[in-house]
Amino acid sequence: MRDYDEITSFLGEWGPFQWSIFILLSLSTVPNGYAGMSMVFLAGTPHHHCSLPYLNGSMANLSEALPMEEVKGHLDQSRCARYKWLNSTGKPFGNETESCMDGWDYSTEQYVSTIVTEWNLVCGDSWKAPFSLSVFFMGVLTGSFISGQISDRFGRKVVLFITMAMQTIFSLLQLASVSWEMFCILFFIVGIGQISNYVAAFVLGTELLGKSSRVTFSTLGVCVFYALGYALLPLCAYFIRSWRMLLFVLTLPGVLYIPLWWLIPESPRWLLAQGRIKEAQAIVQAAAKKNGVTPPQVIFSEEDSAKLMHSDTHNTNTSYSYLDLVRTSKMRNITILNVILWFMVTISYFGLSLNTSNMNGDPYLNCLLSALMEVAAYFWAWLMLKVTSRRAVISSTLLTGGAVLLLTQIVPQEFNILSIVLVMIGKFGITAAFSVMYISAMELFPTVVRGMGVSICSMASKIGSTISPYFAFIGTYNEALPYIVMGLMTLTVGLLSLLLPETQGIPLPEDLSQTQSLNCCFHRCACCQEQEGMLPEETIH
Repeated sequence: MRDYDEITSFLGEWGPFQWSIFILLSLSTVPNGYAGMSMVFLAGTPHHHCSLPYLNGSMANLSEALPMEEVKGHLDQSRCARYKWLNSTGKPFGNETESCMDGWDYSTEQYVSTIVTEWNLVCGDSWKAPFSLSVFFMGVLTGSFISGQISDRFGRKVVLFITMAMQTIFSLLQLASVSWEMFCILFFIVGIGQISNYVAAFVLGTELLGKSSRVTFSTLGVCVFYALGYALLPLCAYFIRSWRMLLFVLTLPGVLYIPLWWLIPESPRWLLAQGRIKEAQAIVQAAAKKNGVTPPQVIFSEEDSAKLMHSDTHNTNTSYSYLDLVRTSKMRNITILNVILWFMVTISYFGLSLNTSNMNGDPYLNCLLSALMEVAAYFWAWLMLKVTSRRAVISSTLLTGGAVLLLTQIVPQEFNILSIVLVMIGKFGITAAFSVMYISAMELFPTVVRGMGVSICSMASKIGSTISPYFAFIGTYNEALPYIVMGLMTLTVGLLSLLLPETQGIPLPEDLSQTQSLNCCFHRCACCQEQEGMLPEETIH
């Protein structure tokens, strides 16, 4: 019996049908690039200080009413305290301080309004701003856990458009938030839709496109368009300084995706796996017509459908469980190593992206540079994969990125441009490594557990992204500390990535017995050796 790629080979690789799918599905991921990152500006914290009371018709003297404190290495007026017992002349009586009893005054130089200024998420409540984004990533974690199962049951196209609608509708509802709690609950649901939409688009594209176009779609398609969406964020935020209007403008493009329902077909692979042969054949015939080729009179037979139903990866997973990811020593080593890599790299990736507002220089320009650096990183990774190994790309970019992040702490404050350049180089390396890690994981996990293996890695990365907002949070108090921590983490995973087995040019493993050993640096290393059934003469790569 033939496989799906062989059956549909008459379509070719890059006809009008493939290009339309490539562009439309890539465009559907643009909002994902700014859905979470928008919190850089939606939750921006402007300069603020305690509101001062009016005494005898005039406000107390600001310089005399506020104590001094150290902020980012220099003295500034306190943001969370004022002197107590102001007398009738507006001067402090003694050195006792108190909290901001009359609220806060916020600078409008950079932001007209943010969720921080609207609900006073400062001082004792300052933890709520980064927690808002953590709630979003909790939604992303939930969505990553359930999206695959829903997609397998109801179809890729249905899930893609339902989750796009969910993301758009609940983002619009956020505009009517009357409290921080309401904003967070809605943001959680937006997070569920965000990752489910992205995963559905990725799966639908890889199943609709041919072998040679899938790698391009995975890197220059969804990844680059995700970064372009990220680049749109600072451009919009620069001209729109009110958080409600900014969120409205960022949400509006979701309405424009409605016509795509009639332009993007369901996955014929999924339809065949459901036994819906006529629908699958109609989609392929329409694709052939669009490409100007004549399809066979009968494209799919009952035998072809039966084969796909029984050989489909998700169906074969029914005889396996998550325990199989740690049952053998080889599989356990691969799983644990990938979980660590995905967890720590995600912290650095989102930590750097969210910390752009705390960097020296203009926050809007820094955010734009960070987004453009991602576009360049994806192109560079795509080119490097054509000439070198997966492990070499991952390790070299992580080690370089970690090293330059550590160098930022020794750059004098007057050399702002140099520090920004170093941070962007670090972001470039981490982004490039992250894009290749996904391909490496797909090729390392055997077919029988590949879905579960990538799911575990994705969940580990979402846990990392939930923690990442607090790296930006501590950056508001100490600029160097986030880069020191993220630099050390990135260097550590860069060294650990040297243990990854190489997958370039190697057939995809089908079952657990074909799992590769870690790339240990000494012969027959006990930590990498498969204990179950290894022959005496078997060695490690």
